[in-house]
Amino acid sequence: MSKVIVVGAGINGVTAAIELKKRGHKVLLVDPGPLPHPLAASTDISKVVRAAYGADEDYTALAEQATRLWRKWNKEFGAQLYHEVGAMFVRQQQMQPGDFEYESFKILKRRDHKIERVNSTQLWKRFPAWNLELYRDGVLELEAGYVESSRAVSTLIRHAESLGIELREGGRFSRLDEDDHRVKGIVIDDGHRITGNIVVMAVGAWTPYLLPFTKKFFRATGQPVFHLRPRQPELFAPENFPVFGADITTTGYYGFPVNRDGVVKIANHGPGREMSPESPKRVVTPEDERNLREFLSSTFPALADAPIVYSRICMYCDTHDGHFWIARDPEREGLVIAAGDCGHGFKFAPVLGGIIADAVEEKPNQILQKFRWRPNVRAGSGTDVARSRGNL
Repeated sequence: MSKVIVVGAGINGVTAAIELKKRGHKVLLVDPGPLPHPLAASTDISKVVRAAYGADEDYTALAEQATRLWRKWNKEFGAQLYHEVGAMFVRQQQMQPGDFEYESFKILKRRDHKIERVNSTQLWKRFPAWNLELYRDGVLELEAGYVESSRAVSTLIRHAESLGIELREGGRFSRLDEDDHRVKGIVIDDGHRITGNIVVMAVGAWTPYLLPFTKKFFRATGQPVFHLRPRQPELFAPENFPVFGADITTTGYYGFPVNRDGVVKIANHGPGREMSPESPKRVVTPEDERNLREFLSSTFPALADAPIVYSRICMYCDTHDGHFWIARDPEREGLVIAAGDCGHGFKFAPVLGGIIADAVEEKPNQILQKFRWRPNVRAGSGTDVARSRGNL
């Protein structure tokens, strides 16, 4: 079997490393640390797990597999990483064919998911934090919820080490070690060369900066995230306040119920601001906060003046078509890139490692056709496409 160097110990990298190790490869996982990396997209309190993906049934099927495995991981790791509190995607207008919510409802119903249509006053009364006069229709996916993302990454890193995966924490990638269109390993910032048969770059929004030739394909953007402390936390308890997307294809706002620390997370997936993950401009702006307060005032009046206890910019690695990019580089033998769409990848964590490992081993996998190397894709915001699938 091969020696595989996996660069990046976020959710893509650690799951790929675990799967490759299970398949018999010698695996080295390299990350500058600390782990979980404080700037990584994976490092936050929560990420959505749901199968609602509009008309894109490929992602729905993938999410079904992942959700089953999240439940299995809860048992295997003896920790409730995945919280099945439901997820609702609602609109201010009645759902119509072509809408993300309508197409999600149609596909989930056909695939026998446990769902409810949120279009009656009686049903809306179950969610007292919402402005019931503003939102009229939507879909409630009962077998959905959220993952404690940073905690999940920490758990998976410990699991990787227990399997015998070598972790090189503190190794900052400098460049590929390549010769005559063949990648032989990597060079870290102290000049040390690490050799391997295959290099998997799983560095999220760092991809176009660490691999400049990929700027043709990827665009790193920052999106605002807020943690608020509600004055009436009972309104935002999971039984009254599932994971949500509020007219997600229009407003970009989504969020989570109150967590064990009494915090409600609200975030936005909009056009974002193009920037390096390590840019000094990676801060939430006064405009971001004004937009949040305006949204809260109209949607969740009880949260409108809640204090913000933490804010951050979450980095996305956008492709123009809004799909993952998990493929071998046809111009650099021995290089696999696993990137793209950082905004919605975490929910697929239990299946991502297998997909990346199949790309490494060049095994047949139908979904890899969707995530193939596609040079016709050019860097640009995938927001419009992503929003059509409610990516978050």
